[in-house]
Amino acid sequence: MRFTSTIIIALRALRRNKLRSMLTALGIIIGVGAVIAMVSIGNGAKAQVEAQVASLGQNVISIFSGSFTGGGMRGGWGSAPTLTVEDAEAIASSVPGAIAVSPEVRDRNQILANGLNWNTQVNGESPDYPTIRSWGMASGSMFTEQDVRSVGKVAVIGKTIVDQLFPNEDPIGQTLRIRNIPFKIVGVLAPKGFNLFGQDQDDVVLVPYTSHMKRLSRRTNVSSILVQAATPEVIEKVQQEITDLLTQRRKGKEPDFTVRNQVELAQAATATTKTMTLLLGAIAGVSLIVGGIGIMNIMLVSVTERTREIGIRLAVGAHGSDVLLQFLIESIILSSLGGILGILLGVGSSQLISSLNGWPVLVSSTAVIVAFVFSAAVGMFFGFYPARKAAQLDPIDALRYE
Repeated sequence: MRFTSTIIIALRALRRNKLRSMLTALGIIIGVGAVIAMVSIGNGAKAQVEAQVASLGQNVISIFSGSFTGGGMRGGWGSAPTLTVEDAEAIASSVPGAIAVSPEVRDRNQILANGLNWNTQVNGESPDYPTIRSWGMASGSMFTEQDVRSVGKVAVIGKTIVDQLFPNEDPIGQTLRIRNIPFKIVGVLAPKGFNLFGQDQDDVVLVPYTSHMKRLSRRTNVSSILVQAATPEVIEKVQQEITDLLTQRRKGKEPDFTVRNQVELAQAATATTKTMTLLLGAIAGVSLIVGGIGIMNIMLVSVTERTREIGIRLAVGAHGSDVLLQFLIESIILSSLGGILGILLGVGSSQLISSLNGWPVLVSSTAVIVAFVFSAAVGMFFGFYPARKAAQLDPIDALRYE
């Protein structure tokens, strides 16, 4: 009953100075709102990056050419074409966890069709490529293993190629010329948009890797090899088995390849957004501390203004702990009220920013809970000293105070 009465007295004291109480809570409101808004924007950016990484495929392991040493010269991945089709075939046949494998040959070429031309990325791939990249077909179908074996002149194109060379037409069955070699279009990839690195994924032409190597680029090595692991749990195991297999195939020579999995790519891609989220949250958190200092300042003023009231309460039998609890509750109510209003401000402002600028936002329930608990803790921490000062007043001196 005494605790309930203390809360009622604290609320009554705050109501007597409504404007001052609201201005005092304003620091907490702004602080909590800023923390939630900044963390929501940071989480939204992180989620967008993760979605873009996921759009590159599921459980993907990439093997890059490079890391070579020869004639006193050394180079990192991508510095020399060192992988072969035989390496890809060995992975497909010898690594049980690898469910799909695609040797890659990449090049840019000017393509012609329908009286129009366009410069685009031409990739030599295997029929497993759409499976590895989780890429569906908008129309037609992917070329087959028979096309690979026969060095077929067939192609699958992206949505951008359709827009540029076949506006308002069905490209299936039509002819596309690459380096003056005719390729029959057998399929159109589903649109994917831009990837993590700002590249248009739909601006691409896929041909059998054998056709690219023998008809277009005249290469004997592949640029990279894509592998899809069966499940996320076996990615690291499959990655190690691929590394061991390729090392064994080099017969003791220094490795001329680099193996990376999608988890590593995702971690590298989201590292910057994590850092920015923490930085923005920390900067916004400073305003919570400032709001707490404002609460302490006002509570100290309140103790001075209500010295006679405190003296009367102590004189009629109230304990120092009752006075301490009263002022502490006032401080916690102020900060908690500020926390609730700050949550509403943070959620509302993050949604407003998203709608005005098109930025992705993701309001985290954890951030909301932490911000509210922290605001209440700020009220308790910064309100304790004024409450303790009030509880230690001498009743006689307090009653004499004017």
